[in-house]
Formats: sequence, C-alpha cells, structure tokens
Amino acid sequence: MGHGVHLLAYADRFGGSLPALRGLLAAPPLDVFTGVHVLPFFLPFDGDDAGFDPIDHTVVDPRLGSWDDVAALARVRHVTADLIVNHVSAASPEFRDWLALGEASAHDGMFLTFDTVFPGGGTEADITAFYRPRAGLPFTPYQRADGTRRLVWTTFMPTQVDLDVHHPAARGYLEHVLRALAGAGVRTVRLDAVGYAVKTAGTDSFMTAATLEFVSEIAAMAHRAGLEVLVEVHAHYTQQLAIAERVDLVYDFALPPLLLHSFGTGTVDRLVRWLEIRPTNAVTVLDTHDGIGVIDAGPSGDRPGLIDHDEMAAIFRRAEAATGGISAVASQQVAWARLPHQINSTFSSVLGADDTAYLTARAVQLFLPGRPQVYYVGLLAGENDVALWERTRVGRDVNRHHVAPGEVEEALERDVVRGLLALVRLRTEHPAFDGEFRYAQTGADGLELVWRSGEARARLAVSVAGARPTFALEWTTAEGTRRATSVAELAG
Repeated sequence: MGHGVHLLAYADRFGGSLPALRGLLAAPPLDVFTGVHVLPFFLPFDGDDAGFDPIDHTVVDPRLGSWDDVAALARVRHVTADLIVNHVSAASPEFRDWLALGEASAHDGMFLTFDTVFPGGGTEADITAFYRPRAGLPFTPYQRADGTRRLVWTTFMPTQVDLDVHHPAARGYLEHVLRALAGAGVRTVRLDAVGYAVKTAGTDSFMTAATLEFVSEIAAMAHRAGLEVLVEVHAHYTQQLAIAERVDLVYDFALPPLLLHSFGTGTVDRLVRWLEIRPTNAVTVLDTHDGIGVIDAGPSGDRPGLIDHDEMAAIFRRAEAATGGISAVASQQVAWARLPHQINSTFSSVLGADDTAYLTARAVQLFLPGRPQVYYVGLLAGENDVALWERTRVGRDVNRHHVAPGEVEEALERDVVRGLLALVRLRTEHPAFDGEFRYAQTGADGLELVWRSGEARARLAVSVAGARPTFALEWTTAEGTRRATSVAELAG
C-alpha cells in the first residue's frame, strides 16, 4: 500500500481546474502528497449534488479540463476517482431516452422502478423498512412521453435516479465508466454509495448479504479494468469489517467519532478497542466532503456500537457548542433516526479551532496503519463556511469552501498548517513507516503509537487528560532524535 499521504479535493474549489490542481501538487510544500482523490469532475461538476449526479459520467466537464488533464495528473500522482454506482442524473441521456421511448429505449430496465423491487406490490411495512440517508421515502414519480407514470427509486435526491445494478444495461454503463477512468490513468476507483445500490424486499436494503455479493461483483469488474477498489460505506463497524475482506480499501470512518469521544471524555478505552480490530487496508480520514461520520462508531438495531447512543448524542452536543450551533442546524437527519448520521462541520471547528487539539487528532490519524487522506479544507485547518451554507442551505457546504486565489499562501503562514504539513512529510518520507507498528494504552487517558524499521523509529504519545488533548512526538534523524510537543515546534 505504501505509506504516502493522499489529498482529497474538488478541482473547482481547490485550484479551480484540473491543471491548476496539478500545479498546486507539483510545487512545495504540497508536493509532499503522493496521491490525490479528485472529487467528481464529470459533466456537470456543479449539479444538484456537487458532481455526484453526473449527466455524463464519461465526460470531463470542460470548465475543469479534459481526460488529457486527468492523465497528466495521473502521471505524477496516484489518482483516485469516483464511480457513482447507485444513480445518475435525471438529465442524463440514458434516462431522458427512457422517458421518451419507454420500452423501446435501449436503456429500458437500466433504472430501478417500484415494481422491479415489489412486482406484487409492497406493504406499508415493506416500504418504510428501507434505510435512507434523507428524510422521507426513496421514490419520485416520473411521467414518460406516452403518458405512463412510473415511480422511480431516488435514494438521495429526486434528480438522482437509481440504477438497477443487476440489469445488463446498467452493468454495461458501469463497465463503460470504469474503462474511461482506467484509460486516463486513474489507479483507484471509489465505489460511491454502493451500500444503497441493491434493493431487496423484506430488508432495509442497506449493506445486506445481497449488497456484499454485488460489491464483490463490481470489484471484480473494476479489477478487470486494472483498477484498485475503495468502498465508501457509513455503517455499523461490523459491516466495515465484513466488506474490508472483499475489496482493496475501506474507509476508517470510526476513527473520527472515537477521537472526538476521547477528547470529550478524557478516556481512550473505546479508541483502543477499535485499534484492536480495525482493518489495516483502510483509508484513514478525519473529515471529508460529506462531513464527520458518527453512526460508524455507534449501535445499530440490537448490535452494540463502539460507543452507545448517549455517547453519540454527547458528541453532537459538544460539536454544537464548539461551532456556535452551526453543526446542529447544518447536519441532516436520517429517515426514522433519532440523531443525524454525521456532523456537518470542519474538523477544526468541531474542536473549537484549538490548534493543539487539531494537530493531536491529525497525528493519531497519520500514525495509524493504512492510507492517510487529508481533505483540502482540513489541510488549511479551515473553519466553517457559514456564508456559503447560508447562501445554499446545503448543510455539507459548511465544509466545502471555495478556496480563493491567495488563500493557500495565506494559510501556509499559519503554524497549524505548517505543522500539519510537517506531519504529512514525516509519514510520507520517514523510513520507520515501512516497518512494524505497535500501540499501547498508557493509563485511562493516554495512548502511544510507535513505528520501527531497523534503527528508524517514530513515536507519538497522546494524552487526553485535562482541558485539551496534547501530543509528544519524537523521530530519529541522521543527526539523532528530534522531538516536538507543540504546534510551533512542529511548524518550525
């Protein structure tokens, strides 16, 4: 897997285009990143769901560049891109053709309708059993040109129409997209929203046995195209463990809420429990374009979580206090749930813009086995973009800031940003991270993470006691051992 650190960014919001993003990553100090996950750059990148509703998944939006620009980036960095598995835009040529021609369309059967899942009709209990990451029911009525009306599955938004992933027309579409990505040099494909892709009557249709089987099938399809597979699923930790065995990479979405729990309670036992069982083929994150997952560490039905429901609620309350109430109004409620499934906020804002706490969390993330990934807003230690959220009323926009010209240079003047880049460079370049990893709990409130390869050694000690978490970092160099216990020392 390697121990380099990857960046997660929108080309339009960080740089402004694919060539500009490549330019940022080619020059110091951002050249320390060995890879980049470019969030949807397809046509259009600025649709109803910030690119996750492609009209044409095989066309690069010309406002951002071209496939040649993707290929140019892929020649110098490991590129990850999204395969949006569950749905396409209602404005896509395929869906519009089906609306126009109905059963005569070459795309007939590609889109999931109500009667595909319930050929004999569905009861109220059947329909309300489905898990949906939004309020309400997952159907939208569409009328075809001949006047027939169909209920189409729309798990996320009315303009995002779900694919029938078992139908040959949908399979052919997905294979076509995979070939386009591989042809441009993309090395890792992220299966977006795959946990919702298979609807099975009589279940909640989220991460079921049928879903896992489909994940294996789509992963095999990607492997045939020469692509590594990363799965994105916000789910009970046992489901992450199960899916990790079927793909190359999964996200460690449990880490962020467990760190927030430790920082808020002054205890590390729940975090240590996760270290005992977490998959090592993980992409480690603190923040992403989708917010900070909390349900990933919590209970589900009769299955206990790494933290319980009250502890989850406490994380949301602390975030609300730290963000001046913004996270509470920006976070979206899941259908039938008592709590949101994620916190819409930057990670820095959730920590009250405390730079020491922020770098402590980042140090833990960057010391864990797996592939660390830093979101572009987190790279700049950004705080909530309240003005953007107030303008769009899209909760996740508080953490999707448009970085203006000059903002990167301005951010690099801050100790916290230079300190984070020092941690990234340490993880990317220090030979200890090629070796063996061990961890130890040091009392109720302490944690030690150590990497060693021969004489090379890197050690992180974390304490969550007192009013704020603290870190002590030491690593070997040719001149001896260096140490840092503050933001300023790391930045220096």
